[in-house]
Amino acid sequence: MDHRKTIRLYYDHVIPCYAKTPLVLEKGKGSRVWDAQGNEYLDFFPGWAVSGIGHCHKRVTEAIKRQAEQLIHVSNNYYHEQQALLAETVIHHSFPGKVFFCNSGAEANEAAFKLARKLGNPSRHEIIAMDKSFHGRTLAAIAATGQEKFRQGFEPIPQGFKHVPFNDFKALERAVTSKTIAIVMEPIQGEGGIHVADQVYLSSVKRLCQDKKLFLIFDEVQTGMGRTGRMFAFKNYGLEPDIMTLAKSLGGGFPIGAMVAKKEIADVLQPGTHATTFGGSPLACAASLAVFEAIEKEKLLNNAVIVGSYLFKKLHDLSKKHSLIREIRGVALMAGIELKMEGKGVYEECLKRGLLINCTQQNVLRIMPPLTVKEKEVDHAIGILDEVLRDEVKGRE
Repeated sequence: MDHRKTIRLYYDHVIPCYAKTPLVLEKGKGSRVWDAQGNEYLDFFPGWAVSGIGHCHKRVTEAIKRQAEQLIHVSNNYYHEQQALLAETVIHHSFPGKVFFCNSGAEANEAAFKLARKLGNPSRHEIIAMDKSFHGRTLAAIAATGQEKFRQGFEPIPQGFKHVPFNDFKALERAVTSKTIAIVMEPIQGEGGIHVADQVYLSSVKRLCQDKKLFLIFDEVQTGMGRTGRMFAFKNYGLEPDIMTLAKSLGGGFPIGAMVAKKEIADVLQPGTHATTFGGSPLACAASLAVFEAIEKEKLLNNAVIVGSYLFKKLHDLSKKHSLIREIRGVALMAGIELKMEGKGVYEECLKRGLLINCTQQNVLRIMPPLTVKEKEVDHAIGILDEVLRDEVKGRE
């Protein structure tokens, strides 16, 4: 089909709730994608960070093919091997607990909020979240999200959420009341502009939760599955949450989400309290098991650390060359470039030159290449960014 017809069909038949880039993608492999006209792009924000081990990783595609020929879906009223094995694998890599499988990060966070409310019922229901956070698009998720723009037009918003500045322990401590049951945060805020939680801050938060009998929820939808050089970002801090949510890279491109809860609280969700029709299907679980296998057997955590270090060296070198760059933030393969100007034009120009990145918070370029990325691909991406920023300065002269 001609790419213009594809775009026309979208305009005619798809609800326009996404800001669209006029790009019709047809094929992906590793760090690269190709459009309908045969143009090649280096993808440094693959699938909104969903394709965390690269597009169409062989282990994942083969696992999906095998499982699709055997059993695609089965009701959660029955048992199946793939979900059992995946739950065991998630727990092995995280902390002693149990897993609820769903289909997305928003669903995983909904499950976490319901679990926290159930644990505090009836007197404790408040959940404290962070300014500039992002937890999904459902009503409860936008209530928890610390960005007003996502709530506009959807009032009244579910009650019981309050927000405090990220990395400000005193503000958090003041916000706790007798009604507080949990604190939710991203170890690194993604949509909020790649803001990294401070070690002292998180240690203080953990102690506060222990002292006040609060539950600490880590939203690792974006930071999980090796993005920060550890399987989960909390491992960089030497502490464990009580509840963790996952999605994005968990399925290597296939939709799956998960909520992980410590064993002593997980069984509060008994039959009838929470469910999802498609969560933890044999197909989704097979894909996710292949992701874990790829990360382990191909030593992708080590690659994330080594190439991530190389990426940040190159980004800091870039910041010395270009006064338009205000700050470089992030960990391993999760990087943010804060500009002193709006970043939309830079994003668009990178696209024209064959580099796919993201711009969030109007002026933060978000770079999150797959864990399989190579140093030469980093060089290519930085080279394009260098040219675009140089031309941006020239255009302002």
